Amino acid sequence: MKEASTRGRGRPLGSTKKKDGKDAKPEKEKKLAVKDGKATKKQKKKEKKASKDPNLPKRPPTAFFVFLESFRQQYKEDHPDVKGVAAVGKAAGDKWSKMSESEKAVYVNKAAQLRADYAESMAAYKKKQDDEEQEDSKENEEEGSAENEEEDEDDD
Repeated sequence: MKEASTRGRGRPLGSTKKKDGKDAKPEKEKKLAVKDGKATKKQKKKEKKASKDPNLPKRPPTAFFVFLESFRQQYKEDHPDVKGVAAVGKAAGDKWSKMSESEKAVYVNKAAQLRADYAESMAAYKKKQDDEEQEDSKENEEEGSAENEEEDEDDD
């Protein structure tokens, strides 16, 4: 009869008992265990991630992506049988790299205009956020002073 293969410590494979006879934790439990009641790094990252503001202006595209918008339409007309996104992207990248600076200038100027529009909308957004924060802080101060007055009256 064959002996069970061992791990090198005299224990058969698949055994969860240590030499002293106590059961060892399975590997999955070891990985999921939380040490000293503290959250793991992955849990902390998820907690830190704040939700995005839906009113936040969308970042402007680069010159290449401005070019890609027009190229994609033209490419689909010329090659209706090609459905893959990667094929369109590769063809656009090849064409963009072969274009001269004067040909790219149209898209660079358009991207610059979009960046300027973004800067304006971002400034307006930040101003609106600051105004809302000031209003909230004024309301909190008013509520706090009203509570203090009530406490003073209770002391009398």
